[in-house]
Amino acid sequence: LNQTSLQPAFFLLLGMAGLEDLHTWLSIPFCLMYMAALLGNFILLFVIVTEESLHQPMYLFLAMLAVADLVLSSSTVPKALSIFWSLSKEMSFHACLTQMFFTHLSFIAESTILLAMAFDRYVAICNPLRYATVFTHSVIAKIGLAAIARSFCVMFPTIFLLQRLPYCGHSIMPHTYCEHMGIARLACADISVNIWYGFATTLLSPGVDVVLIGVSYVLILQAVFRLSSKDAQLKAVGTCSSHACVILVFYTPAFFSFFTHRFGHNVPHHVHILLANLYVLLPPMLNPIVYTMKNKLIREKVSQVLFRTR
Repeated sequence: LNQTSLQPAFFLLLGMAGLEDLHTWLSIPFCLMYMAALLGNFILLFVIVTEESLHQPMYLFLAMLAVADLVLSSSTVPKALSIFWSLSKEMSFHACLTQMFFTHLSFIAESTILLAMAFDRYVAICNPLRYATVFTHSVIAKIGLAAIARSFCVMFPTIFLLQRLPYCGHSIMPHTYCEHMGIARLACADISVNIWYGFATTLLSPGVDVVLIGVSYVLILQAVFRLSSKDAQLKAVGTCSSHACVILVFYTPAFFSFFTHRFGHNVPHHVHILLANLYVLLPPMLNPIVYTMKNKLIREKVSQVLFRTR
């Protein structure tokens, strides 16, 4: 038998294994959150693209974040809904790899963009005189390309790491979407390379990003506390508050899912799956809301689009 014959023609995704009776009810919040994510991010993109006053570094990064959110949620949620509604639970082997690739790629790209946004806030507060020369449109475009290139380089090897494995006909996956370790665990061979590669890339991409974001915020807080005016301190904190909220929303469920998946062996399997769905649903839904609520300029422009007031 060659290796291709040991790969399943398709995977059968079970959804929330153990909670099959609740699939219809679970589909309601999933669908509502996904619709909110689509609507919020498309409105945000439309406003930033059409309003020339928003063609500034912070808002351009926010547009990149909206694109990453749309890819992240759209790569996973439609299939999850089709499973919950019993429309289609099958996914071909190569379609599964494609879904896995774009899900993880958009996650790493979003992490990179959040790091760039933290550096943007650091320069704006700690070195405001250099801000215009550091964050030119050319630099922002290069940062966007670097985010895509970094994500691609991290995720491309996983396709070959999964294709090399024999699956011996194992095709039942207790999940709502395909992810790297979820596919690898179906193999009937040693997956140590996959485990260590997944662990290393998590620590060296989003893990390093979190550390650097933390360092940037420590430096920002030091600079804020040195300001003599109380109003200036509050204004500086206000410019960072929305970004800090987005960071917490993005990384908290993602890392909680990552560590419970690898070390929380006593955690019920449906909890693992629920956490894995939260980190692809919650940030795309909440990010536009957080920035619209926290940023006065965006709030005004969104209101103009929604209510047609000029």
